[in-house]
Amino acid sequence: MEVNANSNNSAREIIREVSRVIAGKDAVIVKVLLAILAGGHILMEDIPGVGKTTLAVSMSRALGLEYNRVQFTPDVLPSDITGYSLYDKNSGTMLYQKGAILCNLFLADELNRATSRTQSALLQAMEEGEVTVDNRTYPVPQPFVVIATQNPTGAKGTQMLPDSQMDRFMIRLTMGYPEHADEIEMVRRKQNGISAESVRQIVTREQLIALRQEVDQVYVKDSMIDYIVSLCEKTRSHPRILQGASPRASLALTSLAKAAAWLQKRDYVLPQDVRFNFYDCIDHRMIWRQETADPSARAEVLSEILRTVKAPAIV
Repeated sequence: MEVNANSNNSAREIIREVSRVIAGKDAVIVKVLLAILAGGHILMEDIPGVGKTTLAVSMSRALGLEYNRVQFTPDVLPSDITGYSLYDKNSGTMLYQKGAILCNLFLADELNRATSRTQSALLQAMEEGEVTVDNRTYPVPQPFVVIATQNPTGAKGTQMLPDSQMDRFMIRLTMGYPEHADEIEMVRRKQNGISAESVRQIVTREQLIALRQEVDQVYVKDSMIDYIVSLCEKTRSHPRILQGASPRASLALTSLAKAAAWLQKRDYVLPQDVRFNFYDCIDHRMIWRQETADPSARAEVLSEILRTVKAPAIV
């Protein structure tokens, strides 16, 4: 498979277009795009007001995706997400009323403020690309991406997402506060009318599906697959980790590595593609021991794993 230069240039144009609105966060924008190209879902964990929602809206506009947003609160019901059946007296039948999740890009804002029952309403759509209401199954539109935001654990009115749901997010990202100069630039751009609503569409939904197909065809050598699996296995036996990465993590890391290789105009995966995505793909899937709960300690453990697992030689 040869990387299509025109397709690759479209991806780079998407990054540039979204960067017009989100100043100083190019690395985050790239990783969000990689996850979308890899067919995954994204969890953005950060304090309010740093641009998580703006990034999601900007990305949906650049990719030409139908976009829905739900602000999660304790009174949001599962039927608000998946839809519900309503009796139609004219036909005498139950008619399905679409839920918010039946779109291309679903923004689940502050997901960890919702009840567990409502959070679980996302699981089938995220994993299987469909929802079931009253024993009838409805497919979600393709392409389909969930970008969920959550405030840090311990923030007022929040509760932790269950492990099963965390594992369904391909990556977890943190934007953080902008640098001083970037925040100045952000304010300046806002004064000049540059916002998420001004983002140009770069590709259509059909073109995004074609880009995903190109990414899926990137070659992964058997030794690279062994390397990815060995990294995930190492997390399962590390003394500072209570529960390691699942096999789903190996699949996700492989897909992200293929997307990273494709963005670099390669049709094969290198160890650097795996390392670039390792922390963001793996960290949120772990159950850490109490002494390793701090983000810097977690990063230290994952860095150690990357150092100790031997990468395959590049010929």
